[in-house]
This record gives sequence, C-alpha cells and structure tokens, in this order.
Amino acid sequence: MVEFIPEYLVREQAAVGALVLFAILRIVSAAVAVEKGWRISVAQSYCIAIAVLYCLPQLFDLFMHSYGMQAAAAAAELEGKAAGSAIALFFAPILSHKLGYE
Repeated sequence: MVEFIPEYLVREQAAVGALVLFAILRIVSAAVAVEKGWRISVAQSYCIAIAVLYCLPQLFDLFMHSYGMQAAAAAAELEGKAAGSAIALFFAPILSHKLGYE
C-alpha cells in the first residue's frame, strides 16, 4: 500500500522551506553587499535568479509528468516553493532595512 501525503501539506512544507531559505539568503546577501560596497539591486537580482533555479526541478517534473499523482505532487511543490520564495524576497528587504543593511 502506498502512503499518501495530501497536497496541501506538501505545498505548505515547500512554502515554509523556501520562505526561511530565501529570507536568510536575502538578509545575508544584503549584509555582504554592504560590507563589500556592492549595489543592493545586484544582490536582489542574484537572489531572484537563485529562486528561479530553486523552482526549476519541479517545473521540469511538471512538464515530464503532465498527468497523474506525480503531476499533482510536482504542481503542489512548485506552488509552495514559488509562493514561499516570492513572499521572502518581498519582505526580506524590509527586515534588512530595519537591521541597517540597506
């Protein structure tokens, strides 16, 4: 018998993981950018590119398995990762500004 994890749990776990990962990545990259004298917009662009690369495997799975349970799991994980990384990259500049890195 195959164990089944509901899609909403997969989506929530992926969203929380991406949220934590990209919030920390964005704040650390802002701290390094300020220390090295780099522009914050360059660090933000790299963080967005890393977020796209982070979501790419699930997008590939979604295209490869366009039907069935594997497609549903890939779609749920893609939605979670995309939502979590978008939320983190939207709100992390506010926190790094409060910390004095921007």
